Amino acid sequence: MADRLYGLPPVIDARARVLILGSFPSEASLAAQRYYAHPQNQFWRILEAVLGVPLTDMDYAARLAAVRAAGLAIWDAYGRCRRIGSLDSAIRDVQANDVGRLKEIAPQLRRACCNGKTAGKAAAHLASLGLETVVLPSTSPAYTLPFAAKLEAWRKALSS
Repeated sequence: MADRLYGLPPVIDARARVLILGSFPSEASLAAQRYYAHPQNQFWRILEAVLGVPLTDMDYAARLAAVRAAGLAIWDAYGRCRRIGSLDSAIRDVQANDVGRLKEIAPQLRRACCNGKTAGKAAAHLASLGLETVVLPSTSPAYTLPFAAKLEAWRKALSS
């Protein structure tokens, strides 16, 4: 059986109004200790287009500062799991993150945008916390929806 993996801490401050919730960091993200570190993941390109901020030209610390300044938070549905590889379908033996505690840090948190269907499994729980929830197309390279279609969905969810 795969070793237990531990996720990343949340990116959040008191200004957060929208939580972007992934499933669990990829192998590349865990190795780098950075969200969405796989070079083919479209997350940072999509946020760059939506926010109008050159995130892909920034170092990681600057990206996170820009995300916080935009009122966004980033975390994952699962804090611990077992998984071989990076596919969500391989995730086993999960321990959910305590998303409810984020509302203590960010009292204005009102919406959760789930990055893909696996994160979207948390939608009912997120709604029970009083968060408006939307499940968005995954930014993973494994999800082959064209970039323009992903961007349109993300832009609509993050702009409203």
